[in-house]
Amino acid sequence: MSNTAHTNDQLIVLGKVGAVHGVNGEVKVHSFTDPLDNLLDYRTWTLRRDGEIKQVKLVKARFQGQALVAQIEGLTDREVARTYTNYEICVPQSELPALAEGEFYWHQLEGLKVINQSQQLLGIVESLLATGANDVLVLKPCAGSIDANERLLPYTEHCVLSISLEAGEIQVEWDADF
Repeated sequence: MSNTAHTNDQLIVLGKVGAVHGVNGEVKVHSFTDPLDNLLDYRTWTLRRDGEIKQVKLVKARFQGQALVAQIEGLTDREVARTYTNYEICVPQSELPALAEGEFYWHQLEGLKVINQSQQLLGIVESLLATGANDVLVLKPCAGSIDANERLLPYTEHCVLSISLEAGEIQVEWDADF
Protein backbone atom coordinates (compact mmCIF):
# COMPACT_ATOMS: atom_id res chain seq x y z
CA MET A 1 0.00 0.00 0.00
CA SER A 2 1.18 3.44 -0.87
CA ASN A 3 0.15 6.83 0.48
CA THR A 4 0.79 8.61 -2.81
CA ALA A 5 -1.93 9.47 -5.26
CA HIS A 6 -2.25 10.88 -8.73
CA THR A 7 -1.81 14.59 -8.09
CA ASN A 8 -2.20 15.86 -11.66
CA ASP A 9 -5.49 14.09 -12.31
CA GLN A 10 -8.90 14.60 -10.72
CA LEU A 11 -9.99 11.63 -8.62
CA ILE A 12 -13.44 10.25 -9.38
CA VAL A 13 -15.34 8.33 -6.71
CA LEU A 14 -16.51 4.95 -8.03
CA GLY A 15 -17.43 3.26 -4.77
CA LYS A 16 -16.98 2.98 -1.05
CA VAL A 17 -15.44 0.44 1.30
CA GLY A 18 -18.06 -1.06 3.59
CA ALA A 19 -17.88 -3.50 6.48
CA VAL A 20 -15.34 -6.28 6.88
CA HIS A 21 -16.27 -9.70 5.55
CA GLY A 22 -14.95 -12.81 7.24
CA VAL A 23 -11.72 -13.12 9.20
CA ASN A 24 -9.13 -12.83 6.42
CA GLY A 25 -9.24 -9.08 5.80
CA GLU A 26 -11.80 -9.03 3.02
CA VAL A 27 -14.11 -6.01 2.81
CA LYS A 28 -17.53 -5.41 1.35
CA VAL A 29 -17.50 -2.84 -1.41
CA HIS A 30 -20.36 -0.57 -2.47
CA SER A 31 -19.94 0.09 -6.18
CA PHE A 32 -21.40 3.24 -7.75
CA THR A 33 -20.71 1.95 -11.27
CA ASP A 34 -23.23 0.49 -13.69
CA PRO A 35 -22.97 -2.44 -13.84
CA LEU A 36 -21.67 -2.89 -10.31
CA ASP A 37 -18.69 -5.02 -11.29
CA ASN A 38 -17.26 -2.29 -13.57
CA LEU A 39 -15.45 -1.15 -10.43
CA LEU A 40 -13.35 -4.30 -10.71
CA ASP A 41 -11.92 -3.14 -14.05
CA TYR A 42 -9.59 -0.93 -12.00
CA ARG A 43 -6.91 -2.93 -10.21
CA THR A 44 -5.35 0.08 -8.46
CA TRP A 45 -7.62 2.14 -6.23
CA THR A 46 -6.97 5.41 -4.48
CA LEU A 47 -8.76 5.31 -1.14
CA ARG A 48 -9.77 8.65 0.36
CA ARG A 49 -11.31 9.56 3.72
CA ASP A 50 -11.11 12.76 5.76
CA GLY A 51 -8.13 14.07 3.78
CA GLU A 52 -6.20 10.81 4.08
CA ILE A 53 -5.25 9.08 0.84
CA LYS A 54 -3.95 5.55 0.30
CA GLN A 55 -3.10 3.74 -2.89
CA VAL A 56 -4.04 0.03 -2.85
CA LYS A 57 -4.16 -2.86 -5.28
CA LEU A 58 -7.16 -5.12 -5.72
CA VAL A 59 -6.13 -8.78 -5.51
CA LYS A 60 -9.49 -10.39 -6.17
CA ALA A 61 -13.19 -9.77 -5.78
CA ARG A 62 -16.45 -11.67 -6.05
CA PHE A 63 -20.17 -11.21 -5.71
CA GLN A 64 -21.61 -12.29 -2.38
CA GLY A 65 -25.36 -12.04 -2.93
CA GLN A 66 -25.94 -8.48 -4.17
CA ALA A 67 -22.70 -7.13 -2.68
CA LEU A 68 -19.10 -7.18 -3.87
CA VAL A 69 -16.45 -8.61 -1.56
CA ALA A 70 -12.85 -7.57 -2.24
CA GLN A 71 -9.40 -8.64 -1.11
CA ILE A 72 -6.89 -5.78 -1.05
CA GLU A 73 -3.20 -6.58 -1.38
CA GLY A 74 -1.52 -6.81 2.05
CA LEU A 75 -4.82 -6.66 3.94
CA THR A 76 -5.21 -10.04 5.66
CA ASP A 77 -6.35 -9.15 9.18
CA ARG A 78 -10.00 -8.49 10.07
CA GLU A 79 -9.20 -5.75 12.59
CA VAL A 80 -6.91 -3.91 10.18
CA ALA A 81 -9.55 -4.28 7.44
CA ARG A 82 -12.07 -2.64 9.78
CA THR A 83 -9.98 0.57 9.66
CA TYR A 84 -10.68 0.79 5.90
CA THR A 85 -14.44 1.21 6.42
CA ASN A 86 -15.97 4.31 4.77
CA TYR A 87 -13.00 5.07 2.51
CA GLU A 88 -14.12 6.31 -0.90
CA ILE A 89 -12.78 4.22 -3.78
CA CYS A 90 -11.40 6.59 -6.41
CA VAL A 91 -9.62 6.35 -9.74
CA PRO A 92 -8.00 9.10 -11.80
CA GLN A 93 -10.40 10.64 -14.29
CA SER A 94 -7.95 9.84 -17.09
CA GLU A 95 -8.54 6.11 -16.51
CA LEU A 96 -12.28 6.32 -17.20
CA PRO A 97 -13.35 5.02 -20.60
CA ALA A 98 -14.28 7.56 -23.24
CA LEU A 99 -18.00 8.02 -23.72
CA ALA A 100 -19.99 8.30 -26.91
CA GLU A 101 -21.17 11.75 -27.96
CA GLY A 102 -24.14 12.83 -25.86
CA GLU A 103 -23.19 10.58 -22.92
CA PHE A 104 -21.92 11.99 -19.62
CA TYR A 105 -20.51 10.79 -16.35
CA TRP A 106 -22.46 11.91 -13.30
CA HIS A 107 -19.52 13.92 -11.97
CA GLN A 108 -19.59 16.00 -15.18
CA LEU A 109 -23.19 17.07 -14.50
CA GLU A 110 -22.69 18.08 -10.87
CA GLY A 111 -22.49 21.85 -10.51
CA LEU A 112 -24.16 22.65 -13.84
CA LYS A 113 -26.91 25.28 -13.92
CA VAL A 114 -30.35 23.99 -14.85
CA ILE A 115 -32.49 26.32 -16.97
CA ASN A 116 -36.02 25.67 -18.20
CA GLN A 117 -37.51 26.71 -21.54
CA SER A 118 -38.76 29.98 -20.01
CA GLN A 119 -35.08 30.77 -19.29
CA GLN A 120 -35.65 30.46 -15.53
CA LEU A 121 -32.71 29.24 -13.48
CA LEU A 122 -34.06 26.33 -11.40
CA GLY A 123 -30.82 25.69 -9.51
CA ILE A 124 -27.62 23.72 -9.91
CA VAL A 125 -27.12 19.97 -9.98
CA GLU A 126 -26.01 18.94 -6.51
CA SER A 127 -26.06 15.19 -7.18
CA LEU A 128 -27.84 12.42 -9.03
CA LEU A 129 -29.86 9.48 -7.77
CA ALA A 130 -30.37 6.08 -9.36
CA THR A 131 -34.00 5.07 -8.88
CA GLY A 132 -34.27 2.03 -11.11
CA ALA A 133 -36.75 3.55 -13.56
CA ASN A 134 -34.46 6.45 -14.44
CA ASP A 135 -31.79 8.60 -12.84
CA VAL A 136 -32.85 11.79 -11.06
CA LEU A 137 -31.12 15.18 -10.99
CA VAL A 138 -31.08 16.68 -7.49
CA LEU A 139 -31.11 20.47 -7.81
CA LYS A 140 -30.28 22.92 -5.06
CA PRO A 141 -31.00 26.65 -5.20
CA CYS A 142 -28.16 28.98 -6.08
CA ALA A 143 -27.54 32.68 -6.63
CA GLY A 144 -29.98 33.81 -9.28
CA SER A 145 -32.32 30.83 -9.05
CA ILE A 146 -36.05 31.57 -9.15
CA ASP A 147 -36.68 30.43 -5.55
CA ALA A 148 -35.15 28.55 -2.63
CA ASN A 149 -36.72 25.19 -3.50
CA GLU A 150 -34.80 21.97 -3.93
CA ARG A 151 -36.03 20.08 -6.99
CA LEU A 152 -35.86 16.52 -8.25
CA LEU A 153 -35.97 16.24 -12.05
CA PRO A 154 -36.00 13.01 -14.04
CA TYR A 155 -32.88 12.54 -16.12
CA THR A 156 -34.81 11.48 -19.22
CA GLU A 157 -34.85 12.61 -22.83
CA HIS A 158 -38.31 14.13 -22.26
CA CYS A 159 -37.05 16.37 -19.48
CA VAL A 160 -33.40 17.03 -20.37
CA LEU A 161 -33.30 18.82 -23.70
CA SER A 162 -29.58 19.57 -23.95
CA ILE A 163 -26.38 19.58 -21.94
CA SER A 164 -23.49 21.93 -22.57
CA LEU A 165 -20.41 21.31 -20.46
CA GLU A 166 -18.77 24.31 -22.12
CA ALA A 167 -21.61 26.66 -21.10
CA GLY A 168 -22.00 24.91 -17.75
CA GLU A 169 -25.72 24.35 -18.15
CA ILE A 170 -28.51 21.90 -18.76
CA GLN A 171 -31.63 22.98 -20.66
CA VAL A 172 -34.79 21.23 -19.42
CA GLU A 173 -38.49 20.99 -20.16
CA TRP A 174 -39.73 21.65 -16.63
CA ASP A 175 -42.36 23.96 -15.20
CA ALA A 176 -41.07 26.13 -12.34
CA ASP A 177 -44.21 25.31 -10.32
CA PHE A 178 -43.27 21.61 -10.04
